[in-house]
Amino acid sequence: MEEQHWENNEMTFDKFHEECGVAGVFANEDAANLVYLSLYALQHRGQEGAGIAVSNRSEMKYEKGMGLVADIFSEAKLEGLAGDIAIGHNRYSTTGISELANTQPITVTINAGQISLAHNGNIVNAEEIKNELVRQGAIFNSSSDSEVIVHLIAKSKKEDLVESIIHSLRQLNGAFSLLVMTNDKLIGVRDPMGMRPLVLGKLKNGYILTSESCALDLIEATMVREIEPGEMVIIDENGLESIFPFEKTDPKPCVFEHIYFARPDSFIFGDSVYDVRKRMGKKLAEEDNIEADVVIPVPDSGVVATLGYYEESGIPFQMGLMRNHYVGRTFIEPSQSIRHFGVKIKLNPVRSVIEGKRVVVVDDSIVRGTTSRKIVKMLREAGAKEVHMRISSPPTTFPCFYGIDTPTRKELIASTHNVEEIRKYITADSLSYLSLEGLMECVNGGGYCHACFSGQYPTLHPDGD
Repeated sequence: MEEQHWENNEMTFDKFHEECGVAGVFANEDAANLVYLSLYALQHRGQEGAGIAVSNRSEMKYEKGMGLVADIFSEAKLEGLAGDIAIGHNRYSTTGISELANTQPITVTINAGQISLAHNGNIVNAEEIKNELVRQGAIFNSSSDSEVIVHLIAKSKKEDLVESIIHSLRQLNGAFSLLVMTNDKLIGVRDPMGMRPLVLGKLKNGYILTSESCALDLIEATMVREIEPGEMVIIDENGLESIFPFEKTDPKPCVFEHIYFARPDSFIFGDSVYDVRKRMGKKLAEEDNIEADVVIPVPDSGVVATLGYYEESGIPFQMGLMRNHYVGRTFIEPSQSIRHFGVKIKLNPVRSVIEGKRVVVVDDSIVRGTTSRKIVKMLREAGAKEVHMRISSPPTTFPCFYGIDTPTRKELIASTHNVEEIRKYITADSLSYLSLEGLMECVNGGGYCHACFSGQYPTLHPDGD
């Protein structure tokens, strides 16, 4: 199998990518600052762009930009966002190209007044709806599927804005955790399958809605509960109202949130992400029988699973790879004559931990295999006697259509090669994955979407597949 080079920073590219993060605050004079801090906590969910919109109960203002939260918002910009209601968004493009026009929140004026919208997820039938709207004369300013939702709300004949939102969302097929801000309301809604997380917190006299509970911890808010699949919460001066406006269906939360996307210190889908990942590592070791001298994680995503593996196997745990946390996503190699910086610039082995040892290295997933191949080579060059790769999830064989930026199926190494062929490609002495049955035990049974492993998609794609 010929190795393919996809971009300079191969370690970044050889992973499933984050979707997006959303945060909204109601009834707090520091709403924009609190959303800003929340977006910091959610930075792992998207690094291409970010935005904040605020309402002072009579008008809205917003700031958006490309890059990281810290690079976009200055003190002066935040001071200009006065108001006690705010929503924010971190973007990673699952649909639409990476450009300023696609950053969110999307703020527009419709018949019902100004609204601002922030969306995490992916609308599977967005292109179909967009084509119909364009035929009817709609003009789109971006290539984001989220703008489709705005057009549907604006086009709705319902007199009440909440009813317009409900009418619009009922036409969608796919995943959405959505925040909508009006001049005097904050609305949060989660799709009936509950594929993406959304949590509710209390902050003094107000509320916060955000993708993960780690954002609540940062701003010292109290977690109230998760928004239920198919639930809409409407927060205004009268308090919080909860309704379930969609046809009931079986929840299908995304299991990859627990495997990789969510921060380990978050609580989502009724469980601690840290605890789930540790259980995955334990189960991986339980299914394994390798003899080795040391077990090491691929930082940072493999650390918690490795702790579980170590506790179950008894193989000593060490940090045998060190990560450089100061490498941006856009690192450029200094010249074509200096090749393969992609992984080396991010990871470096600790020779004293590796040399002469039989090493088990734990990672959360293998997508294309290029990064795993380079890590194995790196460990051998550091003197590893044997290298055994262990993956704390099943082989990834199918792409995702619900808000994760995955390669096409032909680019997923496990879709065209068996485990032994992948082992040979990454040049490991052995390779094994966590079984799908084992994974489901770790997340407390069924109910999760695991289409990326099984091909069992919970909804039908518009092309009939």
